[in-house]
Amino acid sequence: MNYQQTLDYLLARLPMYYRIGASAYKADLGNTLKLCNLLGNPQNSFKSVHIAGTNGKGSVSHILASILQEKGLKVGLYTSPHLKDFRERIRVNGMKVPRRYVSSFIQKYKEEFEQFQLSFFEMTVGLAFQYFREEEVDIAVVEVGLGGRLDSTNIITPVLSVITNISYDHMQLLGDTLEKIAIEKAGIIKPGVPVVIGETQSGE
Repeated sequence: MNYQQTLDYLLARLPMYYRIGASAYKADLGNTLKLCNLLGNPQNSFKSVHIAGTNGKGSVSHILASILQEKGLKVGLYTSPHLKDFRERIRVNGMKVPRRYVSSFIQKYKEEFEQFQLSFFEMTVGLAFQYFREEEVDIAVVEVGLGGRLDSTNIITPVLSVITNISYDHMQLLGDTLEKIAIEKAGIIKPGVPVVIGETQSGE
């Protein structure tokens, strides 16, 4: 497959939350764990910072990645969504993952991906973590895609978790109160891992 064919293949597996509702939201991390086992658990080969929240998580991710890079570290950055190019989601020291890498990764594991019935997000997380391992990043800044507890990124054990300001978002998937949404976001918190919390609010 060339790059455009690869992109078409990926996007065809993008869950349409607003078309089919909560059934697009998977109830566990089983598929992501199976994928990473297939890849040899690349997420364990680098340090990471995990960032969740409603507002500001993308900005925090980019700023933190820039700071770490300025300190002389080789930094992976995984964010979503992209603006113009899918490859914006996966960067090392600011450089987007090469098109040929995206195509070769999907082509190599396509049969297993279809066997596991992986979603766009699950494949993209596997692609990012594999690329970060092969690039031997010192640390990766990983932004949650949706929620936190059940997000495909939530298989990492980071050195730091960050939760930015929380407000009402994806209520049909995460809950209809700030408390319920906060519980989903807080799902990235791991035992023994420091957590930085952003702005708080009463929910009024």
